[in-house]
Amino acid sequence: MADGSSKVVYAALAGNILVAATKFVAAAVSGSSAMFTEAIHSSTDCTNQVLLLIGVRRGKKAPDPSHPFGYGMEIYFWTFVVAMLVLLAGGAYSIYQGVAQLGAPRPIQSPAFNLIVLAVSALFEGGSFLVGYREYKKVARRHRIPGVTVGLVRFISWSKDPSLFETLLEDSAALAGIAIAAVGTVANVWLGYLPADGLASLAIGTILIVNGIAILVATQSLVAGEAAAPTVLHDLRAGLHGQPWSDRILVVSTLHLGPNCILVAVGLRESGGELTDRTLGREIEQRLKAIDSRILEVLFRFEGGGRA
Repeated sequence: MADGSSKVVYAALAGNILVAATKFVAAAVSGSSAMFTEAIHSSTDCTNQVLLLIGVRRGKKAPDPSHPFGYGMEIYFWTFVVAMLVLLAGGAYSIYQGVAQLGAPRPIQSPAFNLIVLAVSALFEGGSFLVGYREYKKVARRHRIPGVTVGLVRFISWSKDPSLFETLLEDSAALAGIAIAAVGTVANVWLGYLPADGLASLAIGTILIVNGIAILVATQSLVAGEAAAPTVLHDLRAGLHGQPWSDRILVVSTLHLGPNCILVAVGLRESGGELTDRTLGREIEQRLKAIDSRILEVLFRFEGGGRA
């Protein structure tokens, strides 16, 4: 994994630990269902980051006979676990909390304390989101091709680094959840609409579930084996154009073996028995090395020095 995406995960983990602890205290003081749901939300976020870091660590294991291309795809498995066991389970429990609160709505105690905690949480989550957003913009700049705008939705679809897009989605959901909890608190206390607290829990739970499904869909494709992003393929083909034997290239196939490890296969058309002529063996080897060097040059620009 690139250092930038690791930094995003550590920033999110540090912020979520502080936020979760503060929200649990506020939930105990106020009795707010939405605040308790937000505390669960932040706790699941902490678990997310821990599981992602486990995936990062395992993905860095050196290749061995059973895994000759390394363990880079481990991060995809652990991201899938995050979506299945944490986000969806957290979302389901949040909805349960909301339904229970709607069955017996009650006024929130110490609403001012609730709002202060939510405001502080927004600062932590906002800081974590900015770290991830800057990294996203940095990566998106490397994925520019004429006539194509790499917005956030397209970036998530193209990204092969789940620690980055998962954290972006998670922080976005956290900020939305904080805003909903604040609205629920105001409506419950100052507008006198007691069910607002339970409805806020339902909305937060729904956001968690939608977030989990989005991560599941993105990661399922990576687990199944996904080609490099269209921008990478575009530059690979452009970079190989004009190189030795470029007129004989039949196909350029790629497969991501991890966020920063890409398998590239180039199919060449044989002509006139030249490939079997021993007198040209050295020249053939040099030409293949030139193609290989050009592939590495293109991939390193995109992946920040990852393996190819």
